[in-house]
Amino acid sequence: MTHSYADPRAFTSRIRAQDVFDVSFRPECATRYIMSFDQLFDELAISTDPFALCELRGTCDLGLGRDTQTTLHYILSGNGEIDLNGRGSLKVSQGSLVLIPAMQTHALRNFGSQSERIPECKPAALNIAQLVKHADEGGDTQLIALCAHVHVGLRGLNDVIDLIREPLVETVTEGNTILPALTSLLAELTHPGLGSRAMIRAILTQCMIDMLRKRLTTQDKSLRWMAALTDPTLWNALRAMLDDPGANHSVDTLADLVGMSRSAFALRFSEAYGSGPMELLRDLRMRQAGHLLRTTDLPIKRIAHLMGFASRSAFSRRFETSTGQSPSTFRKE
Repeated sequence: MTHSYADPRAFTSRIRAQDVFDVSFRPECATRYIMSFDQLFDELAISTDPFALCELRGTCDLGLGRDTQTTLHYILSGNGEIDLNGRGSLKVSQGSLVLIPAMQTHALRNFGSQSERIPECKPAALNIAQLVKHADEGGDTQLIALCAHVHVGLRGLNDVIDLIREPLVETVTEGNTILPALTSLLAELTHPGLGSRAMIRAILTQCMIDMLRKRLTTQDKSLRWMAALTDPTLWNALRAMLDDPGANHSVDTLADLVGMSRSAFALRFSEAYGSGPMELLRDLRMRQAGHLLRTTDLPIKRIAHLMGFASRSAFSRRFETSTGQSPSTFRKE
């Protein structure tokens, strides 16, 4: 089925958090870092772009491949899971929000269990692709998910969301502040009208912000890298890598950039982000390379050079190790 994409003006939302969080980067240490994420949330520019409505009927899977952008799935109906291609699975049900980092292969799976049916959606009227998967043998139960790309900007950079490396799941239960958004979202999908697509983007953006701030209040380790964004010293190093991942970065050059010794910088970065700077840099390079392979016709050799590799063969080996596919196969997928 042909995917239909639109390029509307991005809906940008800013939010001011009111809490101060006590963040411990190293639980075994007595030192506690007290910092406010208020300014960070005020500076973040979060936007979403809905691109597909996925419908699974009966017990079946719908492979979503490997997207070069971070994807948010909002489960509108049904019960199932998101399979992470050998890395486990995430249980989902009506109201669940799941954020999948860029370049991670995954698939939607419908358990085929009975669930509350929703009114028929009209994605075509909203320029949203409709992807339908039917089970081979009967079954009229459905799992429906609205899928959107997520963009997070900060201080002139538009790809801060690439720092998310593990899937995030928000389990929506009765009383959850996200739950009322489901009703509004369904109303726009089933009865689209003037401004409906903009309203859907606004609702999804609100849900995305809510997911992030809840995880920060509970000191979720998967988001501890956000603390690095509030550290002016580490931010300068992060910005250099995000701005040009293919540059000739090293621990030494990044340490010099922020005026720290090599060992002090490496330790501070690891404590804040959870991994070394070169590990992050490799991930950023592969994600940017994947984006260029999918969105441009640049020769692979040229992409290899842009990503800091001396040869196409070295780049191809690293890319296949990271993604399980050669650059040429990934481009054709």
